[in-house]
Amino acid sequence: MKPKIILAAMILSGSTQLWAAPAPVSEAASSQSSIEKRLIALENMMKSRNLLQAELQQQLNILQDEVSQVRGITEEQSYKLEKVLQRQRELYQEIENRVSQAYSQPAAATQPTNTYTDINASQTISSDLSENEAYERAVALIMKDKRYEQAIPEFQTFLTTYPNSVYASNAHYWLGQLLTIQNDPAAATKHFKVVVNEFPNSNKRPDAMLKLGNLLVDQGLGEQALKTFNDLINQYPSTTAAKLATERLSQL
Repeated sequence: MKPKIILAAMILSGSTQLWAAPAPVSEAASSQSSIEKRLIALENMMKSRNLLQAELQQQLNILQDEVSQVRGITEEQSYKLEKVLQRQRELYQEIENRVSQAYSQPAAATQPTNTYTDINASQTISSDLSENEAYERAVALIMKDKRYEQAIPEFQTFLTTYPNSVYASNAHYWLGQLLTIQNDPAAATKHFKVVVNEFPNSNKRPDAMLKLGNLLVDQGLGEQALKTFNDLINQYPSTTAAKLATERLSQL
């Protein structure tokens, strides 16, 4: 009886080993499948990364093109601005004498011709191209075309459009000159007073004070004229305008 039991036990033991043997093969297959999945995931990640890099490079190229275009536009605008400024400097060299001569012609016997030159290359100039063009257009009506009457509304429009312009004192000064030529001393006086009272640092102020004093004399306002001439002489003693004011005072 015992031998049979021992034999049965041996058979069962062999059967168990037979059933357990395939287990390592199944685990290896599962491990290989997991590795393949990881490799596929890595490949997908690399593809996504490459696509992202390509997209970023494309966007970078677009930005570089846009920067190049902006740089080109800036250089073009800078060139145009420099041409405008150069033209203005050329106009400034002659405009004072031209207008002063026209101003002095109606009353040469009583009003001395002003030779005070107050415009130079170091004058403050606007960086706004449109503002420069508008001012140059108004100046050109005096300088090139000698259309003094048409220049008046041009300067008035300029002051309305650019009230805080660096050329505001100049525009008021030229309006004073032009209105004097047009025999409107009251309006001219107002513009010269604006230059004198509201623009203490303007390089037009000495000349405006001289012309304001002359207009006040012509309007019979001797006391105001006297004060204006004396202020001019005291504040700007070395200018040509002050010398002309001294001569005018000696005639009063």
